[in-house]
Amino acid sequence: MRTRKKIDVWTFVSIGLLILFAVFLIYPLINLLRESVFSDGKFTLDAFRKFFSKSYYYTSIFNSAKIALTVTFVSLLLGIPFSYFYSFFKMKGKKLLFVLVLLSTMSAPFIGAYSWILLMGNSGLITTFLKSFGLPNFSIYGFGGIVLVQSLKLFPLVVIYMNGAFRDIDNSLLEAAESMNCSGIKRFFKVIMSLTMPTILAAALLVFMRSFADFGTPVLIGRGYSTFPVLIYNQYLGENGADYHFAAAISVIAVIVTAVIFIIQKVSTNRFKFTISALHPVQPKETKGIRGILMHLFTYFLVSIAMLPQLYVINMSFRNYNNSILRPGYSLINYQKAMEKNLFRSIGNTLSISFVTLIVIIIIAVLIAYLVVRRSNLMNNAIDVISMMPYIMPGGVIGIALIISFSSSPFYLTGTMMIMVTALAIRRMPFTSRSATAAMMKISESIEEAALSLGASKFTTFTKLTIPMMSSGIISGAVLSWVSVITEMSSGVILYNNRTITLTLSTYAAINNGTYGVAAVFATITTIFTVICLAIYLKLTKIEDVRL
Repeated sequence: MRTRKKIDVWTFVSIGLLILFAVFLIYPLINLLRESVFSDGKFTLDAFRKFFSKSYYYTSIFNSAKIALTVTFVSLLLGIPFSYFYSFFKMKGKKLLFVLVLLSTMSAPFIGAYSWILLMGNSGLITTFLKSFGLPNFSIYGFGGIVLVQSLKLFPLVVIYMNGAFRDIDNSLLEAAESMNCSGIKRFFKVIMSLTMPTILAAALLVFMRSFADFGTPVLIGRGYSTFPVLIYNQYLGENGADYHFAAAISVIAVIVTAVIFIIQKVSTNRFKFTISALHPVQPKETKGIRGILMHLFTYFLVSIAMLPQLYVINMSFRNYNNSILRPGYSLINYQKAMEKNLFRSIGNTLSISFVTLIVIIIIAVLIAYLVVRRSNLMNNAIDVISMMPYIMPGGVIGIALIISFSSSPFYLTGTMMIMVTALAIRRMPFTSRSATAAMMKISESIEEAALSLGASKFTTFTKLTIPMMSSGIISGAVLSWVSVITEMSSGVILYNNRTITLTLSTYAAINNGTYGVAAVFATITTIFTVICLAIYLKLTKIEDVRL
């Protein structure tokens, strides 16, 4: 009698994940593409012709690319030396330096833009100070301001990536280089930079994508400097109502542009693909003399400038404001006004949406990591690729695709918390899934086989052995996902309403309404949540580094 072959439970998990991504990612993207080429039931390319026929539209691509390339270059220029000094030398207050670097990047980019408006806007603190001495003031508005704000926000990402890369360099390679008269600056560029090139390219891609997709910074300080994410938002919510057809066409173009950049990065990375193992890690050296002083000045000055906006916005939350007009003195009036403007609802929505989103992200990311590493096949590799697609998509594209797909029965989700959770989970899952996959690769399969041979079930082995061993990678990715979720702007600004408004979106709404003091309150509370998240992370991991 022939026995029926038992279907493995992981096959059902793979099928379930595939269906999930098909419904909430592939289906919306197909609808987005259909919306871009169909109008009134007829196939047409009018929306694409409209885009490329007016310079106002197509120059936004070049503007966004110009900003992203400049920000990437500046971030690498600042982040690589910062990380080199941090990793290769014994810096004073190293723990504090690490915490400040993380805090610098763990807040909404547009909060930094708003803070710089308070500092260097037309009536900003620094602007007024310069005017009192008859000095010309630097305008925070336009291309230069966007690059400044984004670079100070994103260079810490380069530091985080490069810390791990520098830590993995074997000291014997550096000693060998010195024995061949290759030392100092020459060794840095010929040996160290070559060994870390894959990480440099990965960090550059992350910075480029974050800059290219940023909505909050250019919408606040662009002042007519049109960028792609702002254009998508304006066309979707134009003065004449929502134009789904044209907004969808622009979104498709955005996906194509970012996909091309992603492919170029992947091809470039493959040229530098190799593996190194730090059997003899680099031991940090003492910093002495003028060189040590300059290192400390560079790192602490840079991180102080990056932290300045967050500290200043906290100060401004206690200043007396009459809408956008600053008055003398300090009080709690802004906090009182914020309570009248849905402060508690914003906090409740932020926490509930973020926690639910994070739970979804962690569960799916862990499952994907296990499937990709332990059960690699065509279907599981397809799931991995599909889950990474949002990594290269601006948030506005995801938001518009979900609204087009789920704004009518029987799948009416528009305006609900579920659509917010869906968008955020899709957008921010790659952080955790990549980190969890990297952690999974480091776990020897023989450990799991030993547990099974001792009578443990597959489920018990997975939940009580594999997941705990992956915990560092899961936590690292979850922290980045959590912070990016609570500070998400580009997709949320399209999807939210008064019932689902979060702290970040409340800040944006208050700025638009000209109530700067209230906006500072919402931004301050968002920063506090970020600090709490970072403190929990450091407590759980007890490390001074983030492995990505």
